[in-house]
Amino acid sequence: MSEYSEHDRSGGSKVMVEKKFFTFGEPPNQLLLESGARLGPITVAYETLGSLNDSGTNAILVTHALSGDSHVAGCYEEGDHKPGWWDTMVGPCKAIDTDRYFVICSNILGGCKGTTGPSSINPETARPYGLTFPVVTIGDMVKVQKALLDHLQIRSLLSVIGGSVGGMQVLEWAISYPGMVKSAIALATTTRHSALAIAFNEIGRQAIMSDPNFNKGDYYQGPGPVLGLALARMVGHVTYLSDDAMRSKFGRRLQDRETLAFDFEANFQVESYLRYQGSKFTQRFDANSFLYLTKAADYYDVKRQHGNDSEVEAFAKVKARMLVISFTSDWLYPTYQSRNMVKAMKKNGLDVSFCEIEAQCGHDAFLLPNKRQHSLISTFIERLYEEGNSNAL
Repeated sequence: MSEYSEHDRSGGSKVMVEKKFFTFGEPPNQLLLESGARLGPITVAYETLGSLNDSGTNAILVTHALSGDSHVAGCYEEGDHKPGWWDTMVGPCKAIDTDRYFVICSNILGGCKGTTGPSSINPETARPYGLTFPVVTIGDMVKVQKALLDHLQIRSLLSVIGGSVGGMQVLEWAISYPGMVKSAIALATTTRHSALAIAFNEIGRQAIMSDPNFNKGDYYQGPGPVLGLALARMVGHVTYLSDDAMRSKFGRRLQDRETLAFDFEANFQVESYLRYQGSKFTQRFDANSFLYLTKAADYYDVKRQHGNDSEVEAFAKVKARMLVISFTSDWLYPTYQSRNMVKAMKKNGLDVSFCEIEAQCGHDAFLLPNKRQHSLISTFIERLYEEGNSNAL
């Protein structure tokens, strides 16, 4: 579940975007969750770029990863030097061309960037939900996205595109709403977490829950589990990189010193970097959301939830054209997992394209500028869009 790392994005576009909100599920019409619990009202934070055409055939939903948000591209105001997390891919004349397509991105259910989650106020108690917030799933997140699209009167999606946990949402969309999704692009993702991925998530959760300030999730009036969340972030960040990336970026270089200090401060650059990443993460993310979203990712299992323990059966309802992309240095969701899902799709006769991209930067590769990825995605959706327009004539 890729973290949107501190890669340089200062050269982003100057397209202005606005964070918007949609609320639904007012009692007694709360959303029924996969757990059997009901939740409502639910507020969704989202942004849109481009314009929906008259035929409604150019809508693209972009889904974000674990700690991302609805701010996919562009800037909120003039002078903003930190555009959206995929500004290299989304915008005018970019791979996902907002001069041609209408792009929607929303913050996922359980998050902390405007969509209802554990830090939101429970209307029944007038206090933050904390751990009284119900456990949510990838399927629940997609249901909320579907409600948003219904509100926006979008009945067809040219494509659903996302990486990592966003890629899980892409698969869920293709399976759950086959008549609505024309194509789906899943990057650096998996149909279910390996034991290794679950293990790293559990270490992060235990770091948070063991923090003295966790207070059983009811910490919103105090300092909160800052140390535990920072540690969880440090562990997670290591999984998003690769051995080559770490060696190239840091090696064994020392931090602001020429010799070892023989103490437990950050002697090495990599130590200083991880401490910085951990501290910065605590300023923008909620610890309870980290618990809920990692659990949702761990629970996701296409075979169990959709296929009676058969991945082939799970993809039987899919009608979308599929593009699956993996990266050579991604050891969190390695290429063999992508190949397995492609085989299951092909056994259903689906139109599937697959590419493993050479990249040295690990799981985070899909977030970084890459000519091969840019070309694959732009060509894939452009061909589908033009075919649709030709058929409409």
